[in-house]
Parts: sequence; C-alpha cells; structure tokens
Amino acid sequence: MHLLIGILGAALVLLMVAEYFSTFLLPRRVKRDPRIARGILRWLWTPWRWAAGRLPPRSADTVLGIWGPLGLLTILAVLSAGVILGFAALYWATSSHVEGPQPSRFGDYLYFSGGTFFSAATSNPTLAVGKALQIVQAAIGLGFLGLVIAYLPALFQAFSQRETAVSRLDPRAGTPPTAAALLERSGLRGGWRELDEYLHEWETWTAELMETHLSYPILGYFRSQHIGQNWLAALTTVVDACAYAIAYGPDEAIEAAELTFRIGRHALADLAFVFDPGATRRGDAGQRHERLTPQALAELRRRLESSGLRSEPGEGAEERLASLRASYEPYAIVIARQLRLGLPDWLPAETVREYWRVARTRRGD
Repeated sequence: MHLLIGILGAALVLLMVAEYFSTFLLPRRVKRDPRIARGILRWLWTPWRWAAGRLPPRSADTVLGIWGPLGLLTILAVLSAGVILGFAALYWATSSHVEGPQPSRFGDYLYFSGGTFFSAATSNPTLAVGKALQIVQAAIGLGFLGLVIAYLPALFQAFSQRETAVSRLDPRAGTPPTAAALLERSGLRGGWRELDEYLHEWETWTAELMETHLSYPILGYFRSQHIGQNWLAALTTVVDACAYAIAYGPDEAIEAAELTFRIGRHALADLAFVFDPGATRRGDAGQRHERLTPQALAELRRRLESSGLRSEPGEGAEERLASLRASYEPYAIVIARQLRLGLPDWLPAETVREYWRVARTRRGD
C-alpha cells in the first residue's frame, strides 16, 4: 500500500509540475494546450457564464470580467494543491515522521506538506529521504512563486497593448465597431489609399494578438473597460473591412488589406480551436446570424459611394465577398458564443456610441 501511494504521489507531483511548466513557461502549439488548465477554465466558465446570463447586461459584463483574474488564480490554486497533496502522499509512503517518533497521521503530513510548499514548515522529517523530499518541495514552491511574479507583468502588458488598439478603433469605427463605419470614415478621409495604410497598422496588432492569446489563453477572458468594446469585435471589424476591400477595392490599393486579412483569418481560426476545439472540429457555429444580408450589402455600398469610397466591382465581387466571409466568420461566431463577447453586424445599430465624444461632453467641450 505504501509503495502504491508513493508512486501515485510522485506521479501527481510530476503531472502538476509539467502542467505548470506548460501553462506558464512553454510557448504552446495550437492543438497542445495544457489539459488541466484548459479543463479548469472550461468547466468552471460554463456555470459562471450561465449565472452571468441571468443578470442585466451591465452587471453581466462586470461579472464576466471578473472571471479572467479569478480563473488565473483558480489554476494556480489547483496546481499548487496537487503538488501539496502529492508530496503529502510521498511523506506518508516513506514514513517520514514529522511529529516525534510515532507515525504521523495523513492529515499531519498534509499540513506539513503545505507548510513546506509555502516555506512555512515548523518541523522536520526524521528520515533522510523525508528531508530530501522537503528540500525538493520547497524548491518547487519557490519556483512556482517566482514564475508567477514574472508571468503577471507579461500578461498585463499584453492586455494593455491589446486594449490600446481596441480603444483607438472607437473614433474610426464607433462602439460597437462596425466595418461600415470604418470604411465610410476612411472614404471621407482619403479613400482607398488611406484605408490601406490604416489596415497595414492592424497587421502587426493582429499578429501580436494571435501570439499572446495562444501563449496566454486566459487573456481571452479579460474584458475591455468599456461596454460594447472587446478584442474580438475589433479584430472581426478589421477583417470585415479587409474582406470588403479585397472584393470591391482597386487592385493597386489593397495590398495591406490582403496581408491583414490573411493574418486575421489565421488568428480567428487558431483562437476558435483554443477556446472551443469541439465546435471547431465539428464546424459548428451554432445558430448562425447573418451579419450581412443582401439588403444590408446594398445599403453598405450606397453609403460608401456617398462617402467617396467608390468602387468599380468586377464580375463576381459579391460572390467573392461571400466566400471570404465564409472563411472566417464561423470562427468568430464560435469565439463569441464561447466567451460571450458581442459580435457586431457590418452596419452600425441604433445604439452605437463613441466614447471620445462622451468624454468631450463630460469635460464641457
């Protein structure tokens, strides 16, 4: 029995250390996400999301926003608890007495293991093997703490860079952002050339977002400071604008749009697999909402022609746009459904806000 418990304890410790290494240190492949961390996020997120859905919209967004930091702390707590339990089993299996010459109860070993992990142990094992285990566990506990201290600044720096770009989109595309607003205002400012230069800036942001959210999936659960803004809506709006430019724009002014579209579609596909691999494998986007109906496309083209973003579409432009949309919209819908993030239509709704205008009004400008 002691041998079996010792083997199970050692296996648990190795599993927790490997999971911790994969979660906080190892750059991840898309299809090799740490199973325990991913499981914790998905299992606990489902009831949390359900409970938030019973609240008013503003309160629901606040509750959903809490989950990002809380999920990170939950992962740390579970992995640490696994290490503590595994070492307690090893102390018990090796009969490393920690309270006098008599065999200790398992609860005593568990208490001693927790104290050693947090460098607060007040007693010592009597056997050499127990002392060796104590040193190893203390080193693991110190490593866990040091890695977390180093991990958090990188995490919040990535979050800050993401939100900076999301906020910058508000004056150009409104809140929630829409491709129609982004395209129309680009037409008023300078036409296709100006739009292509702006989309070129988003190529880098999109690549950085894909890299950080694949490395730190917990970032996907961190929500923006303003209601109606989120990283998925910003990314989808930019990819929408790229798709329209490719289908309807002149060939000499869509180079950046093509490159940004490719990296944007790549990001949506990979992140959809990370956040909901089952739906992605099945090709299941749920009850798919038609974001751009034929009537909406006609209205969009009318508005853009009026803004100065004129186009002379060749034969099959509408079909090409539909094909481009089909290559990324299902992934955006999967992510939006899984993370409960708003995904705007192409045309702005009546509830569109511009926070920069609100800020000016509050200052009395």
